[in-house]
Amino acid sequence: MHREDRPVSRLSRRHMIAASGLAAGGALLSTASESAADHHKKGGAFRYGLNMSTIRGHNLDAAAEIDVAGKAGYQCIEPWFRKIYDYTKQGGTLKDLKKRIDDHGLTVESAIGFAGWIVDDEERRKQGFEEAKKDMDTIAQLGGKRIAAPPAGARRNEPPVDPMRAAERYHDLCELGVKMGVIPQIEMWGGHPCIGTIGKAISIMIESGHPQACFLGDVYHTYKGGSHFGGLRHIPARAIQTFHMNDYPADPPRETIRDEHRVYPGDGIAPMNDILQGFAEIGAYPVLSLELFNKSYWQQPAMEVAKTGLRKMKEAVAKAGV
Repeated sequence: MHREDRPVSRLSRRHMIAASGLAAGGALLSTASESAADHHKKGGAFRYGLNMSTIRGHNLDAAAEIDVAGKAGYQCIEPWFRKIYDYTKQGGTLKDLKKRIDDHGLTVESAIGFAGWIVDDEERRKQGFEEAKKDMDTIAQLGGKRIAAPPAGARRNEPPVDPMRAAERYHDLCELGVKMGVIPQIEMWGGHPCIGTIGKAISIMIESGHPQACFLGDVYHTYKGGSHFGGLRHIPARAIQTFHMNDYPADPPRETIRDEHRVYPGDGIAPMNDILQGFAEIGAYPVLSLELFNKSYWQQPAMEVAKTGLRKMKEAVAKAGV
Protein backbone atom coordinates (compact mmCIF):
# COMPACT_ATOMS: atom_id res chain seq x y z
CA MET A 1 0.00 0.00 0.00
CA HIS A 2 1.31 3.44 -0.91
CA ARG A 3 1.09 6.25 1.59
CA GLU A 4 -1.55 7.90 -0.57
CA ASP A 5 -3.94 5.00 0.10
CA ARG A 6 -3.94 5.69 3.83
CA PRO A 7 -6.83 7.64 5.39
CA VAL A 8 -4.93 10.89 5.99
CA SER A 9 -6.33 14.26 5.04
CA ARG A 10 -4.61 16.27 2.33
CA LEU A 11 -4.06 19.17 4.74
CA SER A 12 -2.51 17.06 7.48
CA ARG A 13 -0.37 15.23 4.93
CA ARG A 14 0.88 18.56 3.63
CA HIS A 15 1.88 19.60 7.14
CA MET A 16 3.56 16.29 7.84
CA ILE A 17 5.50 16.22 4.59
CA ALA A 18 6.53 19.85 5.01
CA ALA A 19 7.72 19.21 8.56
CA SER A 20 9.63 16.10 7.61
CA GLY A 21 11.01 17.90 4.59
CA LEU A 22 12.37 20.72 6.72
CA ALA A 23 13.91 18.21 9.11
CA ALA A 24 15.50 16.31 6.26
CA GLY A 25 16.70 19.55 4.72
CA GLY A 26 18.36 20.48 7.99
CA ALA A 27 19.99 17.07 8.19
CA LEU A 28 21.23 17.34 4.64
CA LEU A 29 22.65 20.79 5.22
CA SER A 30 24.33 19.73 8.45
CA THR A 31 26.12 16.91 6.68
CA ALA A 32 27.30 19.01 3.76
CA SER A 33 30.39 20.33 5.52
CA GLU A 34 31.12 16.86 6.86
CA SER A 35 30.97 15.49 3.32
CA ALA A 36 33.34 18.18 2.13
CA ALA A 37 35.80 17.37 4.91
CA ASP A 38 35.62 13.67 4.13
CA HIS A 39 36.30 14.32 0.45
CA HIS A 40 39.31 16.48 1.21
CA LYS A 41 40.71 13.92 3.63
CA LYS A 42 40.47 11.31 0.89
CA GLY A 43 41.90 13.66 -1.72
CA GLY A 44 38.45 14.00 -3.25
CA ALA A 45 38.31 13.43 -6.98
CA PHE A 46 35.66 12.90 -9.61
CA ARG A 47 35.05 9.47 -11.09
CA TYR A 48 34.14 9.07 -14.74
CA GLY A 49 31.22 7.08 -16.08
CA LEU A 50 29.72 6.30 -19.47
CA ASN A 51 25.98 6.69 -19.87
CA MET A 52 25.12 4.26 -22.64
CA SER A 53 22.96 6.79 -24.49
CA THR A 54 26.28 8.16 -25.74
CA ILE A 55 26.79 5.06 -27.93
CA ARG A 56 23.15 4.04 -28.29
CA GLY A 57 23.13 4.70 -32.02
CA HIS A 58 25.85 2.11 -32.58
CA ASN A 59 23.26 -0.60 -31.85
CA LEU A 60 25.52 -2.67 -29.63
CA ASP A 61 24.07 -5.10 -27.12
CA ALA A 62 24.47 -4.55 -23.38
CA ALA A 63 27.56 -6.78 -23.17
CA ALA A 64 29.34 -4.97 -26.01
CA GLU A 65 28.52 -1.59 -24.46
CA ILE A 66 30.18 -2.71 -21.24
CA ASP A 67 33.25 -3.78 -23.20
CA VAL A 68 33.48 -0.36 -24.84
CA ALA A 69 33.33 1.41 -21.48
CA GLY A 70 35.92 -0.86 -19.92
CA LYS A 71 38.38 -0.74 -22.80
CA ALA A 72 37.98 3.02 -23.18
CA GLY A 73 39.16 3.52 -19.60
CA TYR A 74 35.99 4.46 -17.73
CA GLN A 75 35.61 3.66 -14.04
CA CYS A 76 31.88 3.09 -14.05
CA ILE A 77 28.80 2.84 -16.25
CA GLU A 78 25.21 4.04 -16.38
CA PRO A 79 23.26 1.50 -18.44
CA TRP A 80 19.73 1.76 -19.78
CA PHE A 81 17.23 -0.86 -18.64
CA ARG A 82 15.85 -1.22 -22.16
CA LYS A 83 19.22 -2.52 -23.36
CA ILE A 84 19.58 -4.85 -20.38
CA TYR A 85 16.13 -6.35 -20.93
CA ASP A 86 16.76 -6.72 -24.66
CA TYR A 87 19.92 -8.63 -23.79
CA THR A 88 18.17 -11.03 -21.43
CA LYS A 89 15.31 -11.57 -23.91
CA GLN A 90 17.90 -12.71 -26.44
CA GLY A 91 19.17 -15.36 -24.03
CA GLY A 92 21.84 -13.41 -22.13
CA THR A 93 21.90 -13.43 -18.34
CA LEU A 94 22.43 -10.82 -15.67
CA LYS A 95 25.12 -13.08 -14.23
CA ASP A 96 27.06 -12.83 -17.49
CA LEU A 97 26.76 -9.04 -17.50
CA LYS A 98 27.84 -8.83 -13.86
CA LYS A 99 30.95 -10.89 -14.59
CA ARG A 100 31.79 -8.71 -17.57
CA ILE A 101 31.40 -5.58 -15.45
CA ASP A 102 33.63 -7.04 -12.75
CA ASP A 103 36.23 -8.26 -15.24
CA HIS A 104 36.62 -4.70 -16.54
CA GLY A 105 36.88 -3.32 -13.01
CA LEU A 106 33.76 -1.22 -13.54
CA THR A 107 30.99 -0.30 -11.13
CA VAL A 108 27.36 0.47 -11.89
CA GLU A 109 26.79 3.86 -10.30
CA SER A 110 23.36 4.57 -11.79
CA ALA A 111 20.92 3.31 -14.41
CA ILE A 112 18.31 4.84 -16.66
CA GLY A 113 14.67 3.76 -16.61
CA PHE A 114 11.28 5.35 -17.09
CA ALA A 115 8.98 3.99 -14.38
CA GLY A 116 5.87 6.14 -13.95
CA TRP A 117 6.16 6.63 -10.19
CA ILE A 118 5.02 10.26 -10.21
CA VAL A 119 1.74 10.11 -12.16
CA ASP A 120 -1.66 10.97 -10.69
CA ASP A 121 -3.53 8.04 -12.19
CA GLU A 122 -3.53 5.43 -9.42
CA GLU A 123 -3.43 2.37 -11.67
CA ARG A 124 -0.63 3.75 -13.81
CA ARG A 125 1.27 4.73 -10.68
CA LYS A 126 0.98 1.23 -9.24
CA GLN A 127 2.32 -0.13 -12.51
CA GLY A 128 5.10 2.42 -12.32
CA PHE A 129 6.12 1.25 -8.87
CA GLU A 130 6.12 -2.34 -10.03
CA GLU A 131 8.36 -1.36 -12.94
CA ALA A 132 10.64 0.50 -10.55
CA LYS A 133 10.81 -2.56 -8.31
CA LYS A 134 11.80 -4.73 -11.27
CA ASP A 135 14.40 -2.19 -12.36
CA MET A 136 15.86 -1.98 -8.86
CA ASP A 137 16.08 -5.75 -8.57
CA THR A 138 17.74 -5.97 -11.97
CA ILE A 139 20.37 -3.33 -11.28
CA ALA A 140 21.04 -4.71 -7.79
CA GLN A 141 21.97 -8.03 -9.41
CA LEU A 142 24.56 -6.10 -11.44
CA GLY A 143 25.95 -4.50 -8.30
CA GLY A 144 24.23 -1.21 -9.07
CA LYS A 145 23.70 1.48 -6.45
CA ARG A 146 21.17 3.94 -7.88
CA ILE A 147 18.61 4.55 -10.59
CA ALA A 148 17.26 7.69 -12.19
CA ALA A 149 13.80 8.87 -11.13
CA PRO A 150 12.64 11.31 -13.82
CA PRO A 151 9.04 12.54 -14.26
CA ALA A 152 8.39 9.74 -16.75
CA GLY A 153 4.75 9.14 -17.60
CA ALA A 154 3.65 12.64 -16.53
CA ARG A 155 2.29 13.85 -19.84
CA ARG A 156 2.91 17.41 -20.89
CA ASN A 157 -0.69 17.83 -22.03
CA GLU A 158 -2.01 16.92 -18.58
CA PRO A 159 -2.16 19.17 -15.49
CA PRO A 160 1.20 19.12 -13.67
CA VAL A 161 1.45 16.84 -10.67
CA ASP A 162 1.07 18.73 -7.38
CA PRO A 163 4.62 19.16 -5.94
CA MET A 164 3.60 17.91 -2.50
CA ARG A 165 2.02 14.82 -4.05
CA ALA A 166 5.21 14.31 -6.05
CA ALA A 167 7.21 14.58 -2.81
CA GLU A 168 5.05 11.95 -1.13
CA ARG A 169 5.46 9.62 -4.08
CA TYR A 170 9.19 10.18 -4.19
CA HIS A 171 9.32 9.32 -0.48
CA ASP A 172 7.53 6.06 -1.25
CA LEU A 173 9.94 5.38 -4.09
CA CYS A 174 12.89 5.95 -1.75
CA GLU A 175 11.34 3.58 0.77
CA LEU A 176 11.11 0.95 -1.95
CA GLY A 177 14.73 1.69 -2.81
CA VAL A 178 15.83 1.09 0.78
CA LYS A 179 14.19 -2.33 0.68
CA MET A 180 15.76 -3.15 -2.67
CA GLY A 181 19.17 -1.71 -1.86
CA VAL A 182 19.04 0.78 -4.75
CA ILE A 183 18.46 4.51 -4.27
CA PRO A 184 16.31 6.51 -6.74
CA GLN A 185 17.72 9.92 -7.70
CA ILE A 186 15.20 12.65 -8.46
CA GLU A 187 15.99 13.70 -12.02
CA MET A 188 14.94 16.91 -13.72
CA TRP A 189 14.05 17.10 -17.39
CA GLY A 190 14.64 20.68 -18.46
CA GLY A 191 11.34 22.44 -19.14
CA HIS A 192 9.13 19.56 -18.02
CA PRO A 193 6.03 20.90 -16.21
CA CYS A 194 6.54 18.59 -13.22
CA ILE A 195 10.30 18.56 -12.66
CA GLY A 196 11.72 21.02 -15.15
CA THR A 197 14.10 23.11 -13.03
CA ILE A 198 16.69 22.56 -10.32
CA GLY A 199 14.40 24.33 -7.88
CA LYS A 200 11.48 21.97 -8.49
CA ALA A 201 13.68 18.89 -8.23
CA ILE A 202 15.31 20.00 -4.99
CA SER A 203 11.99 21.07 -3.49
CA ILE A 204 10.57 17.60 -4.11
CA MET A 205 13.73 16.04 -2.72
CA ILE A 206 13.57 18.07 0.51
CA GLU A 207 9.80 17.87 0.95
CA SER A 208 9.98 14.08 0.61
CA GLY A 209 11.63 14.06 4.02
CA HIS A 210 13.59 10.94 3.13
CA PRO A 211 17.17 10.62 4.39
CA GLN A 212 18.29 8.88 1.18
CA ALA A 213 16.78 11.48 -1.16
CA CYS A 214 19.26 12.74 -3.76
CA PHE A 215 19.45 14.68 -7.01
CA LEU A 216 20.53 13.61 -10.49
CA GLY A 217 21.62 16.72 -12.38
CA ASP A 218 22.56 17.37 -15.98
CA VAL A 219 24.33 20.24 -17.76
CA TYR A 220 21.97 20.27 -20.75
CA HIS A 221 18.78 19.96 -18.70
CA THR A 222 19.86 22.76 -16.36
CA TYR A 223 20.25 25.03 -19.39
CA LYS A 224 17.09 23.79 -21.13
CA GLY A 225 15.00 24.36 -18.03
CA GLY A 226 16.31 27.88 -17.55
CA SER A 227 17.89 27.24 -14.15
CA HIS A 228 20.97 29.12 -13.00
CA PHE A 229 24.03 26.88 -12.67
CA GLY A 230 24.91 28.74 -9.47
CA GLY A 231 21.96 26.96 -7.87
CA LEU A 232 24.00 23.75 -7.80
CA ARG A 233 26.15 25.33 -5.09
CA HIS A 234 23.18 25.35 -2.73
CA ILE A 235 22.59 21.60 -2.85
CA PRO A 236 24.14 19.54 -0.03
CA ALA A 237 27.18 17.61 -1.23
CA ARG A 238 25.84 14.21 -0.19
CA ALA A 239 22.73 14.76 -2.30
CA ILE A 240 24.72 15.04 -5.57
CA GLN A 241 25.96 11.54 -6.28
CA THR A 242 25.74 11.36 -10.06
CA PHE A 243 25.83 14.20 -12.58
CA HIS A 244 25.28 13.96 -16.33
CA MET A 245 28.10 15.59 -18.24
CA ASN A 246 27.62 17.16 -21.66
CA ASP A 247 27.65 20.59 -23.25
CA TYR A 248 25.42 22.59 -25.58
CA PRO A 249 26.06 24.92 -28.53
CA ALA A 250 24.91 28.54 -28.86
CA ASP A 251 22.62 27.50 -31.70
CA PRO A 252 19.88 26.30 -31.72
CA PRO A 253 18.57 28.57 -28.95
CA ARG A 254 17.20 27.32 -25.65
CA GLU A 255 13.62 27.28 -26.95
CA THR A 256 14.30 24.76 -29.71
CA ILE A 257 17.44 22.92 -28.58
CA ARG A 258 17.00 19.18 -28.20
CA ASP A 259 18.85 16.20 -26.69
CA GLU A 260 20.47 15.42 -30.03
CA HIS A 261 22.27 18.78 -29.98
CA ARG A 262 24.35 17.90 -26.94
CA VAL A 263 28.10 17.96 -27.53
CA TYR A 264 31.21 16.86 -25.66
CA PRO A 265 32.05 18.79 -22.48
CA GLY A 266 34.10 21.82 -23.42
CA ASP A 267 32.85 21.92 -27.01
CA GLY A 268 29.90 24.18 -26.25
CA ILE A 269 29.12 27.30 -24.26
CA ALA A 270 28.20 25.82 -20.87
CA PRO A 271 30.02 27.44 -17.91
CA MET A 272 31.96 24.26 -17.27
CA ASN A 273 34.53 25.88 -14.96
CA ASP A 274 31.80 27.34 -12.77
CA ILE A 275 29.95 24.02 -12.59
CA LEU A 276 32.98 21.96 -11.61
CA GLN A 277 34.45 24.58 -9.30
CA GLY A 278 31.04 24.87 -7.66
CA PHE A 279 31.06 21.17 -6.89
CA ALA A 280 34.52 21.40 -5.37
CA GLU A 281 33.47 24.47 -3.38
CA ILE A 282 30.74 22.55 -1.56
CA GLY A 283 32.77 19.34 -1.35
CA ALA A 284 30.70 17.42 -3.89
CA TYR A 285 32.51 14.94 -6.12
CA PRO A 286 29.72 13.12 -7.98
CA VAL A 287 30.31 10.55 -10.66
CA LEU A 288 30.55 12.51 -13.91
CA SER A 289 28.55 10.40 -16.34
CA LEU A 290 28.84 11.29 -20.03
CA GLU A 291 25.31 11.44 -21.46
CA LEU A 292 25.03 12.40 -25.12
CA PHE A 293 22.53 11.73 -27.90
CA ASN A 294 24.47 13.28 -30.75
CA LYS A 295 23.68 11.48 -33.99
CA SER A 296 26.84 12.72 -35.67
CA TYR A 297 28.87 10.90 -33.04
CA TRP A 298 27.01 7.70 -33.83
CA GLN A 299 28.55 7.82 -37.30
CA GLN A 300 31.99 7.36 -35.71
CA PRO A 301 33.35 4.15 -34.12
CA ALA A 302 31.89 3.60 -30.66
CA MET A 303 35.33 3.27 -29.09
CA GLU A 304 36.42 6.58 -30.60
CA VAL A 305 33.34 8.32 -29.20
CA ALA A 306 33.82 6.80 -25.76
CA LYS A 307 37.52 7.69 -25.59
CA THR A 308 36.93 11.21 -26.87
CA GLY A 309 34.21 11.78 -24.30
CA LEU A 310 36.41 10.56 -21.45
CA ARG A 311 39.29 12.74 -22.60
CA LYS A 312 37.02 15.78 -22.87
CA MET A 313 35.66 15.27 -19.36
CA LYS A 314 39.15 14.96 -17.88
CA GLU A 315 40.28 18.05 -19.77
CA ALA A 316 37.31 20.01 -18.41
CA VAL A 317 38.15 18.97 -14.84
CA ALA A 318 41.82 19.84 -15.35
CA LYS A 319 40.94 23.23 -16.82
CA ALA A 320 38.69 23.98 -13.88
CA GLY A 321 41.58 23.19 -11.55
CA VAL A 322 39.63 20.74 -9.44
